[in-house]
Order: sequence, then structure tokens, then C-alpha cells
Amino acid sequence: MSTHLIVPFASTDSAAGLQARQSLHLPHLERLLGRMRQVGRLGGDAMSPNPPHEQALARALGWSTDDSALAHQALPWAAQRANELGLPGHEGGWGLLTPVHLHLGTDQVSLNDPAVLGLDEAASRQWLDVLRPLFDTEGFSLHWAAPDAWLARHPMFESLSTASLDRVIGRNVDPWLPDHRSARLLRRLQNEAQMLLYTHPLNDAREAAGQLTLNSFWLSGTGALPAATPAAASVRLDDRLRRPALTEDWAAWCEAWRALDAGPLAELAASRAPVQLTLCGERQAVHYQTVPQGMGARLAGLWRRSDVQRHLETL
Repeated sequence: MSTHLIVPFASTDSAAGLQARQSLHLPHLERLLGRMRQVGRLGGDAMSPNPPHEQALARALGWSTDDSALAHQALPWAAQRANELGLPGHEGGWGLLTPVHLHLGTDQVSLNDPAVLGLDEAASRQWLDVLRPLFDTEGFSLHWAAPDAWLARHPMFESLSTASLDRVIGRNVDPWLPDHRSARLLRRLQNEAQMLLYTHPLNDAREAAGQLTLNSFWLSGTGALPAATPAAASVRLDDRLRRPALTEDWAAWCEAWRALDAGPLAELAASRAPVQLTLCGERQAVHYQTVPQGMGARLAGLWRRSDVQRHLETL
């Protein structure tokens, strides 16, 4: 099997981010792309609930062969996580609940990066126990997975498509809320959770300590896990560009790009085995694979370079 590297947030729609990108010099990516050809493309809509990197990973895992549907169909990341934890991920629908702070602005409600809450395991489990009765009474089954990840199981999640957390961080939440009839229960639970959390002593303690309050949750990664399908490659998703892109720290984003180029991309560029690469932006994911080469072509490839900026512009 070939190695397949997926790189989320390789480019951005931000004007400041695009300016920062022009300063990047990525010699190993230049060399790698010089011996690759484009073999596929996903995405096309910055408002689709599933960002291109999630579409690309779902495709690589063999979850769907319908590329046109990947942007909007339910991608069961929660069910996969449940399966990894020894829970029945292949049974019923699962959803991923992320504890968050919603910021109420003058004209919109935006979602802060969940990492700023700084929850450890003990605090996260305590918050989950606070909310658990709301879900128990409606037939949900809740499981702790990580400080920023709780798993919920319920039949409504089997086909409910929800927006990825990566689409919502730092943005107005309204366009990303599910609006179909089956999501009414979810909206009611969110409202009840917000009322409960607003006056909770745990939040009083956080405010007294100068910390952001935990005032809601975000649901994502819903769906039922499909039957196991062998992937066509050993897939690795390197998300080191994610945090600086979502927080718009473009100096850190450029530094992360240089580290990615000096590490995993340098390894792929030096490999004689077939490799695959998928570069992902907010709209598009472009899939490349190496072209078989003879000795002469390999030697020529040592000096061949590809215009990285031209490739990143297409994302």
C-alpha cells in the first residue's frame, strides 16, 4: 500500500492569510509536486457542512464513493471514535458533543475555539455529569471520550448531517445549525443546556478565576459507521496547520508550514515508493499521486520544481 498524507488548512480565504502564504518557501513540497500528477478534486463550496479535509479523509477510508455527496452527507466521526474506545460504533447513530463558549456579539453569536476553555479530564467529566440528566430523559446515551469530546448515541443521529466544528470556530453559528425537523429536539436541548449552565456554580467559579464560561455544546460528526472498507492507502492526516489557521495566527501558520515541509513532506519527497498527497483549503481538496519513473526521470526529478503557490491558489 502507498502512503497517503492529507494536509488540512493548506490555504485560506483570509486576505491576511493569503498575504502570509506568499512568503512561504517550501522546497520539499516543490520537489514532491514536481514528480506528482493531480488525480482528483473534492469540495467546491465554502458553506458545505463538511470541510474538504474531512471529505478527503472519509473518501480515503472508503466511507463513500460518491464524491459529489461527500460535502453534505453525514460523516460518522463520532461512531468511529466510539468504535476505537470499544463502544458499539457500528450500532445506531452517534454524535460528537464538544463543550464550548458561545460569544454573544452585537449582531451575531460566534463560537470560540474550544481549546481556550482549558478543560482537564476531571473538569470535563464534571461538566458532562451536569448535562447528563437533560440527555438521559430524552433517550440519549452519553460517554466521555476526551476533555473536549463527549460521545452521544441516539437514533436521530443515524442520518442527521451536522456542520464540522472546523467550519464554525470563530464564526457566526446561525448558518451552521441544522434546520430540518429532526433537529428540533437538538435545538431544545441546546436551549435548556444554556439556561442550566448560565447560573451554574461551576461557571461562577470560572468567572471568579477570570476564565471563559462553558455555556453550550456543539454537535458534529454524526452518522452511523459503515461496514469496514479497506482503505487504498496508509492514510495520515497532519493537522498542525489547523489551530493557527482557525485562530488566524498567520505567523504561526507559516512556521507550521515550514515544519511540515521539513518533516513529513521531506520524507515523502525522498521516498522511492508510491505516495499520495491531498492538499486541502476551505473550498477544495486536491489529490495528487506520484508518477512511476525510470532512473533518468528520477535523477531529473532531483532538480525539477513545481510552483507551490499556483497549487495552493486552487484550494
